[in-house]
Amino acid sequence: MRTVSNGDVVTMHYTGTLDNGDVFDTSVGGQPLQFQVGSGQIIQGFNDAILGMELGSERSFTLTPDMAYGEHDDSLVHVLPRSMVGDQFTPETGMTIGIQMEDGMRMPATIVSVTDENLTIDMNPPLAGKTLHFKVQLVDISDAPAAGACSCGCTSSGSCGTGGGSCGSGGSSCGCS
Repeated sequence: MRTVSNGDVVTMHYTGTLDNGDVFDTSVGGQPLQFQVGSGQIIQGFNDAILGMELGSERSFTLTPDMAYGEHDDSLVHVLPRSMVGDQFTPETGMTIGIQMEDGMRMPATIVSVTDENLTIDMNPPLAGKTLHFKVQLVDISDAPAAGACSCGCTSSGSCGTGGGSCGSGGSSCGCS
């Protein structure tokens, strides 16, 4: 039976939970996750955990922060004057916004608190500092992605599993890097 090795394109269903059992993302009931093993499209710990899986098999594994999104970095939490957003939108706790960096790149940030004067934003990945538990089922192994398929569980409309992340943002919770 064929097993997963670097270079293979795999298609799998997954459910990711936190230590308290809360589901942070799943492909169950939606489009499965598809990526090329060893290509850097997925967090390294997830990539390594599926190596050697047989087609049709299931596996459960746990990724500590160092194997997933790293530890929470307090230097990535910033307090900004609320006037910086002006009338562009009404900031709310939990909202994800794009922050323009000096080099022109946009980085996602989560608003963690709002006062009349300030916004506190966190530019850490939402799952930084968290231990992640996965249950996966290997649906397919191939040498190339299926026509029209998106990697990272994304649909052609850009949604990522049921976690609401976006393709290519680097911040989706389904293991995209």
